[in-house]
Amino acid sequence: MTPQTPARRRKGQERKGQARKGQAQKGQARKRVAGKRAPRKSVARRPATRKPVPWGRIAARALIAGLAFVALVAFSAVLARLTLTPSPASADVAGSNMRPGHSLRQYAESYTFLGACKQIGGNLLLGAPFGLLLPVLVARKGRMMRVLAVTVLVMVLVELAQGAIVEGRAFDVDDVILNTTGALIAYFLLGRRIGHSYHALARPSGRNRLAIRLPGNGARYRGTPGATGDGRK
Repeated sequence: MTPQTPARRRKGQERKGQARKGQAQKGQARKRVAGKRAPRKSVARRPATRKPVPWGRIAARALIAGLAFVALVAFSAVLARLTLTPSPASADVAGSNMRPGHSLRQYAESYTFLGACKQIGGNLLLGAPFGLLLPVLVARKGRMMRVLAVTVLVMVLVELAQGAIVEGRAFDVDDVILNTTGALIAYFLLGRRIGHSYHALARPSGRNRLAIRLPGNGARYRGTPGATGDGRK
């Protein structure tokens, strides 16, 4: 083996030094690239797409609302006939009652059992149509409070008319309480379900989905995993 000259030895050391320096520079460049945060992908959102309500549901809603309105008008006519018809035979005994519970005690003490049931049951039934028909005609938000407010308002006006212009009848706050109670009982037993079914017809079938467009992946819909805008899953 021939011994290396000093010149050759220096050249070999220079090559090794340059190679180490190049590797160090490459390593630092990799670290700088890795240290930089990758840019966030832009997510383009578009408003939730609402499916149109089928014409069959629109027709059913219109029919139900029309029937409820006609029934309410018919009930108003019956209510006016029952409450605003003069009763000359009771002109001497009819008196206004502004104390809640006074007439109820009178029914329990002075009336027979059947007579008391007739008075109380009649007033309860008189308010029941409000609890059945108004959930269809009033807005869904605050439905129970709207039914309660309309029932109280109508019955107070009826009682005031009885006391002011109808012979043989007088204002009775217990009648208003019983009428309102009948409306609430009818609402909780059946009216709430009727109103819920009616307002459900306004919602389109299927679930509304929010489309989110991702770069290179098409439009994906939130709430439906894997669904894309071109129909693929």
